[in-house]
Parts: sequence; structure tokens; C-alpha cells
Amino acid sequence: MAERVPFLLRLDPEILAALRKWANDDLRSLNAEAEFLLRRSLREADRLPAGERTDPESEIEGDAHR
Repeated sequence: MAERVPFLLRLDPEILAALRKWANDDLRSLNAEAEFLLRRSLREADRLPAGERTDPESEIEGDAHR
């Protein structure tokens, strides 16, 4: 697993509430959900580094319902 770097993010309270609900629905922490969504967006935009093109979690559970 890669090293994690702390990062402060300011969000609109409604966005935070929606993200928190989505994380709960997916049984993830808020941090894990945010990272999952960012990684998926980066992968779809072909902006991930070459070694990170696949998402191990999506191979396990699939992204079809998102």
C-alpha cells in the first residue's frame, strides 16, 4: 500500500453530507470513499500514473452500480 499524505479539504456542508451518506452506503470510511471516487475519476480521465491503471477494489466488486 502506498504512503498516505494528510490533506485538508474544504467542502460545502451539503457535499460533505452526500459524500458521507455514500460512504456509509458503500460500507467505507469517508476518507476511503473520497479516495475511491477520486481514483476512479482519474482512471476514467486516463490521468493515473502507468502503474496505477487498475483498481483492485473494482476488480473485486465491480463498478456497474456506481
